[in-house]
Amino acid sequence: MSALRIKRVDWLVGITVLSSLVTVWLVLTGLDVVFQLITQIGRIGKNGYTLTNAIVYVLVTTPRRMYEMFGNAALIGGLLGLGGLAGSGELTALRASGMSKLRIATSAVGIVAVLIVGVVILGETAAPWGDQQAQAMQLRMKTNNIGMAGNSGLWARDGDRIINAKTAMARQGDTHTTVQLVDVRVFTMTTDGQLSRFDWAKTAEHDGHQWVMDDVRTTTLDDAGAHTTLAPKSVWDSRLNPQVLEQSLIQPQYLSMRDLRRNINYKQSLGEAPGEYAVAFWTRALYPLNVLVLVLCAMPFAFGALRSGGLGKRMFIGMLLAIGWYFLQKAMVNFGTVYGVPPLLANLLPALILALIAWFYFRRSG
Repeated sequence: MSALRIKRVDWLVGITVLSSLVTVWLVLTGLDVVFQLITQIGRIGKNGYTLTNAIVYVLVTTPRRMYEMFGNAALIGGLLGLGGLAGSGELTALRASGMSKLRIATSAVGIVAVLIVGVVILGETAAPWGDQQAQAMQLRMKTNNIGMAGNSGLWARDGDRIINAKTAMARQGDTHTTVQLVDVRVFTMTTDGQLSRFDWAKTAEHDGHQWVMDDVRTTTLDDAGAHTTLAPKSVWDSRLNPQVLEQSLIQPQYLSMRDLRRNINYKQSLGEAPGEYAVAFWTRALYPLNVLVLVLCAMPFAFGALRSGGLGKRMFIGMLLAIGWYFLQKAMVNFGTVYGVPPLLANLLPALILALIAWFYFRRSG
């Protein structure tokens, strides 16, 4: 148990890494925010989109950008922190005092583990909420007749009809991606504002030519009362633009795990493969593990190549590792998608490979 007790040297390593990590995190996120602000400024003037809208858009998407940048910041910040200790000779002194490489690396990874708890909470709360608000703003910019209203889903006006869909999902067809509306309600109003007809459908999908509803229940209201009819399918004469809806959908990787799980369950209930929703779910679920393993595997560079290197060399190696990790993970996930490997295993394999490499290194070096 004494080996796990936090000592003063752990504080030294942890605070040094923390300082470098936070600095890199702020720089990376700041650059991303500036680039996005420039992009949004270029859209000012379209459908009443103002500078205030652009600033609000960037602000509400900043939590998601912080979440995405944390992994790279942890990797580069860890290398900079331990590299600084190596350059000043403090890392050598720690080794001479009997502190193993694994213990030093664990001290660095430990501070990342503490931070990642808050990052995961950020990625499951403020980040998805901000992306929903940003989606609603972009949707209003493209059309004045469609809007998003939090948990109540999508709302649209189509002539004398008001449309509400609980969820809008991207659905992969044989040749292209289409938009599928789920739990659709259509309220048809008279000229004096009275409800004359109500349609409910389990789903509605655009087939390239027209909207088609599934499992439709139609209720009409007249002087004689309410009349209800059921139909397995019905053509829906709507002017909703599927291209606008498709472009405005939040990408699966920006959804919270709760929303991803709901979409996965829905697709499975229809007998469909969850596809990219399952990939995004397990990417999020394994995010803490992936970040910690990646940082741990980068630590050996601080004991060797970085001792004689300056800031530029450490940054270069950190970016090289981040890029290599990105492509390794993407390759594994794509391989799994093509050959039917379960998304959990496809997302877990890169972390397992890196963990095995780290174990082999620390076992040999002591």
